[in-house]
Amino acid sequence: MSEVTLSIPGSDSREPDNRIPLLNSANAQEARRVLDLCNACRYCEGFCATFQALSQRREVLWQELDYFSNLCHNCTACYHACQYAPPHEFSINVPLALGRVRADSYQRYAWPGFLAPLFQRNGLILSLVTAVVLSLILVIGSLFLNHQVLFAQLSQPGAFYTIVSHRLMVTVAGLVFLYGLVSMTISVRRFCLDCGTAGGKGSWRGLKQALQSAATLRYLGGGHGQGCNTENEGYSNQRRVYHQLTMWGFLLCFAATCAATLYELGLGRISPFPYFSLPVILGASGGVAILVGTAGLTWTKLRTDTRPADVSSYGMDFGFLALLFFVSLTGLVLLGLRETSAMGVLLLVHLGFVLSLFLVLPYSKFVHAIYRFAALVCFHEEELQQNRQSHQSDT
Repeated sequence: MSEVTLSIPGSDSREPDNRIPLLNSANAQEARRVLDLCNACRYCEGFCATFQALSQRREVLWQELDYFSNLCHNCTACYHACQYAPPHEFSINVPLALGRVRADSYQRYAWPGFLAPLFQRNGLILSLVTAVVLSLILVIGSLFLNHQVLFAQLSQPGAFYTIVSHRLMVTVAGLVFLYGLVSMTISVRRFCLDCGTAGGKGSWRGLKQALQSAATLRYLGGGHGQGCNTENEGYSNQRRVYHQLTMWGFLLCFAATCAATLYELGLGRISPFPYFSLPVILGASGGVAILVGTAGLTWTKLRTDTRPADVSSYGMDFGFLALLFFVSLTGLVLLGLRETSAMGVLLLVHLGFVLSLFLVLPYSKFVHAIYRFAALVCFHEEELQQNRQSHQSDT
């Protein structure tokens, strides 16, 4: 099968290795065919950012396919409104076509790339196996080193570091976090280089508008604010709500980690902290939000209409949701039983799932949030440029 190479105008100075070929040119060709037909029709022009950006072009260039695919929020409103959707001979299915290109983009931009196809095909199994194996390694290692401490009932400040030393915990977690951060930074840089021509030079105003769109999940409103289409072609904001719970729960847990670091390094207070301390309140609230959000997203995905969905990428989706769910579950169970003899084992199991989450993060569905935000920045910058040009022409 021939490959389609992303050739970016004005970027000839880039090294040839950075010109990342589309792994599946059939997906790219189908996406371009569908978008060209949609651009001629324009019935869905006001639905979402994807069609608004499309309406500003006479044709879609190869290098813009990743931009369009990650700008799409997969609300499926266009599919259910389209008069040319299957079984029409035009067979227009925008969510499916862009979903396949979007899944390809996760593989192409991942670094190191050789691991990406494994998680694309077997994301759920690999994610859970990684978490279980890491948890077993930590528990078995602790049994050999000091099994009496592992099953001791500890509740004093510094009890967690009796099970795993502070230095070891910080070193291992720091290295894993650094790996994930470096990997995703390289991936996002590649994506932005290939899609950056869509929005031109960025501005603070464009960034602010992108943040507003991302924080409110504006484009999961289906173009009318009533939400995504359900399995019976009705409307529901459930997916939007569960996304919000998962997103804000994740941010609350991150804030809890930052607060705990401040407590220990700045205030000299050692974990485990009191139940009504800021790190515990933030972490518990975030954990509950993630539990509800990930469970809800799994439930809605299992009940959704599969015709406009890229079912082949479900393993990647469910793998990330499962890891988030079990990280939150093990953390909340540890919080509830931290003054019992089960604390040691629960702590190591929780750490195993946390390490697994950050190891697979660059290959998980988490990257869709980063790529989509980058696409939103490009889109809003395009809007600002068009508004400026329109204003100049009027004057």
